Amino acid sequence: MTITEALRITQSASRDARPFSVTLVCGFTPLHLQTFLAAHLQTALPDRKVTVTAGLYGNLVGTLETAADAAPQDGLAIALEWADLDARLDYRSAGSWGLAAASDIVSSARAMLDRIAAALARIPPGPRVALSLPTLALPPLFHTPGWQASQKELALQSAALQFAVDLAHEDRIAVINLQRLAEGSVAAERHDLKSDLYTGLPYTVEHADKLASQLALAVAPPSPKKGIISDLDDTLWDGIVGEVGPEAVTWDLASHAHMHGLYQKLLASLAESGTLIGVASKNDPAVVAKAFERTDLLLRPEQVFPIEVHWNAKSGSVARILETWNIAADSVIFVDDSPMELAEVTAAHPGIECVLFPKSDYQAFLAMLRQLRDRCGKERVSKDDALRLESIRQGAAFREHASGGTAPEQFLEQIAALVSFDFAAAGELRVLELVNKTNQFNLNGKRYAQADWQKLISGTGAVLAAVSYEDKFGPLGTVAAIAGQLDGGRTLVIETWVMSCRAFARRIEHQTLKMLFGTTGVSEIEFRFTPTPKNGPLRQFFATFLGAEPQSEFRLTREQFEAKCPPLYHEVREMRRAEAHG
Repeated sequence: MTITEALRITQSASRDARPFSVTLVCGFTPLHLQTFLAAHLQTALPDRKVTVTAGLYGNLVGTLETAADAAPQDGLAIALEWADLDARLDYRSAGSWGLAAASDIVSSARAMLDRIAAALARIPPGPRVALSLPTLALPPLFHTPGWQASQKELALQSAALQFAVDLAHEDRIAVINLQRLAEGSVAAERHDLKSDLYTGLPYTVEHADKLASQLALAVAPPSPKKGIISDLDDTLWDGIVGEVGPEAVTWDLASHAHMHGLYQKLLASLAESGTLIGVASKNDPAVVAKAFERTDLLLRPEQVFPIEVHWNAKSGSVARILETWNIAADSVIFVDDSPMELAEVTAAHPGIECVLFPKSDYQAFLAMLRQLRDRCGKERVSKDDALRLESIRQGAAFREHASGGTAPEQFLEQIAALVSFDFAAAGELRVLELVNKTNQFNLNGKRYAQADWQKLISGTGAVLAAVSYEDKFGPLGTVAAIAGQLDGGRTLVIETWVMSCRAFARRIEHQTLKMLFGTTGVSEIEFRFTPTPKNGPLRQFFATFLGAEPQSEFRLTREQFEAKCPPLYHEVREMRRAEAHG
């Protein structure tokens, strides 16, 4: 991105859009870094009006300490450099580079890192924090030649790394991957000494753009993809299983097919983190079933569901898998070694991301592995992520039994359902993730930045409930979230309500309303409802109480609810502390 392009992007934002404010925390003159950061954030958040402000020159830690007491921000982007830890590490400083200074700098830098960590701890919950460790080389102040790392230099680098390790466990702090940054910004081409000395900006334009891009991703990360649908022959394994037989397909190093083994390992790793893995293959089902019985498969059969194997078009297989998962095509990646199959699926499912498996190009294969991790990777893995695939299996079993000969009421009465309400789940990342990715049972389609969400759930009279479910078919984990505030004691105003499609047909939504009326004691609930192209299931639910689907905000009285609420057979558990999510 050029400066001109960045300025055009920042100026194109609508003035009426909801603001998204970020503080750029750095000790140097921000100039191009500030412009590029605003442009990359604006590109990622087209429906917001991004503003990026910077603190005082030469006072990074002071900016952080001020941020702890200032008005809430949506994000903080910290570009830490060595000069922020000790002024003698700054080319503009007149400080000594002697032996005594080199020894003292290490202890001084450690003390400053401790002060920065303390300042970060004081910042109230809400804003996301993106942290970049120093990206520029240390000045040549140490006694060793440049090709040899001195003990003091290594001690400085170790202190910075330990500082980042201690912070990285916090949900709201994302540490920039300096190795990934180095791939796009060559170390020798990052420092502009003339600009550093004359303007106080140490970065070249190119490096400022690359660093701003990664800081923007950390402040406003894209939603991870929910699933991967994979081909089998010459993709999951090497060989055509129908021709060579299930025992002859390979994926190991000895057979020169180890890239297929690496692909299996990546899929297995993603599955453990909650990414759904499905199969769409033109093949003989019996032969494929035999191949999946092999004990040396690195992707375990229980990590894959569903498996679509037949001789019909793969676009049909993809459609059935999406229906089983109950997610949209734009949340899924399809991987195949055939460009023709990719084109057929792309034409049938606009929005799906199609990725070619490069059978003979090892560099392209490595890029593909990293692409899949980037698209599906998660900052944190929760207990609910591990439950996702099994809950989909259980959902299929639930639907199969519910559509059988057993009457619905009798069926619901016999499944030993338990609904748990956690009213102290404000710190649970899973709750915000559920709000930001659920479409069908969604009150208004509104998405929240972390800071916006924190304002909603921490205001006066705020009410937040995370809802978990399990029955004899197994646990579904956290399936719903509802948030709002009490208004005058008689009305509860609901700002957001979402429920996973995995929980449909279990009357969890009815039990949620019953719990809210009971715990708050209100006589009516006001819903900040907005129709969206996808929230038909929620509109249909409310129509059972209102007589027609709502078109805008509305109120539901306790009398209306109780008159139309069907029998509820759940055991209910109410918690006032966050123990439901592990």
